[in-house]
Amino acid sequence: MAGASLQPEIMKKIHKKKKKLLLAIIFVLVLYPVYSGREEGKFARERESMVKNQIETRGIIDPQVLRAMRKVRRHLFVPERLRRLAYIDSPLPIGYKQTISQPFIVAYMTEAAQLKNGDRVLEIGTGSGYQAAVLAEIVDHVYTIEIVKELADSALEKLKKFGYYNVTVKWGDGYKGWPEHAPFDAIIVTASPSEVPEELVKQLKVGGRMVVPIGSFFQELYLIERTESGIQKNKLVPVRFVPMIHPEE
Repeated sequence: MAGASLQPEIMKKIHKKKKKLLLAIIFVLVLYPVYSGREEGKFARERESMVKNQIETRGIIDPQVLRAMRKVRRHLFVPERLRRLAYIDSPLPIGYKQTISQPFIVAYMTEAAQLKNGDRVLEIGTGSGYQAAVLAEIVDHVYTIEIVKELADSALEKLKKFGYYNVTVKWGDGYKGWPEHAPFDAIIVTASPSEVPEELVKQLKVGGRMVVPIGSFFQELYLIERTESGIQKNKLVPVRFVPMIHPEE
């Protein structure tokens, strides 16, 4: 009799599990796309507001830069727990004592590099891959180096997933640059060395531009241009970046 009384309870549990599974399938197939679409719509509105209120109003006018900033989905390049903050006017932590730069600074550095469609660009400091994605919307090919292996691996995965096949990611020492692919039309450095890395200057084409923050606690963003007779160094704006480090540090 005990065995017979347990049978209905077992059947109830099976039906409950089936019901939960059915509800999960309905959510994945029906409700999640609706939720996801609404979320993407919300992020798209925030991204448009970011471009209008943080970037255009502060003097960025290059149409290619503005188009790239409108297109690249910054929320996909920040940790999921911080996605609600993806479009605020601030850098955000991405782990390993690194950050994703403030949207305005990304736009400012990109415009300062004076990029053209056919350019080959070297980026030092891949981070989450966001700056590389912005560059990839404008130029022919981006070569980017990240010293933290976990970030390099993660950025490579994201960039491929989102279709940025014109970006090549390398785990390594940014101070050495990437001589195999030099010379570059432009170099963008997203971490701050104490002085201009001479090896990177050597990897610029004549007429090439490097945008780089220089300094330790007090930092200035510089535009460095390589000419036939040497380099021209122009101070742009005060900035605050994480320090550029060697692998052994």
